[in-house]
Amino acid sequence: MDVVVHAAAMKQVPTCEYVPWEAVRTNVEGTVHLVDAVRAAGGVEAVVGVSTDKACLPVNVMGMTKALMERVLIEANLTDDATRYVCVRYGNVVASRGSVIPMLVDQVAAGGPLTLTDPAMTRFFLTLDDACATVAAAIAHGQPGEIWVPHVGAARLVDVLDAVRAGTDVDVEVVGIRPGEKLHEQLVSAEGRCAPSSSATTPSSPRWPPSSPAAPARRSAGRGAPGGRLTWTPPSPPCWRAGVEVGATPR
Repeated sequence: MDVVVHAAAMKQVPTCEYVPWEAVRTNVEGTVHLVDAVRAAGGVEAVVGVSTDKACLPVNVMGMTKALMERVLIEANLTDDATRYVCVRYGNVVASRGSVIPMLVDQVAAGGPLTLTDPAMTRFFLTLDDACATVAAAIAHGQPGEIWVPHVGAARLVDVLDAVRAGTDVDVEVVGIRPGEKLHEQLVSAEGRCAPSSSATTPSSPRWPPSSPAAPARRSAGRGAPGGRLTWTPPSPPCWRAGVEVGATPR
């Protein structure tokens, strides 16, 4: 066994709010068991934990437990020199199981109404190919303790609904925010960005590769860091600080 992709999780936000201990058992304890199994098996080159934008400044149980999942994997680098433990963090994968898009398509097919939590709500979206490419990049290039974040845009959910119902007379019903939800998500906090660097590039720079789905902000604990303290280390060069959307600002 060369690589383990840890994507198993309890991810439905309201469900995690109502049964938080089950979320802890699945997302946190399950990750601890995974690390123990990897150590016992041996021969694993890399473990990639699939995280979520909700782990950034979390306000709900799902986000808190996924943030702890990240910490468990980062800490594993301090005691396991044989395996690289890295994470990826991104938003909603379009048309994946549990995504809002298939639900909206089903609502249109049923004649409506389309349910909208809040007209101001925004979310990060990326394709399944981009999500897989981010994981593949982390496997190929991730260093122990890093969290890879793709450069993705955000959309207002009301605009998504308008696109889905285009050409129909389906109504929209505003149902309100569900327990534990934010109006806007973030992928990286202000405190978690790379330090400014003379080698940093911006999306408008000729050096910026727009085709790269995984221009990373790389978070590293480093093997043997005192007390497992998390530190931010800018990659060498360029620093991909500008490659991360901070805050779900609609384009």
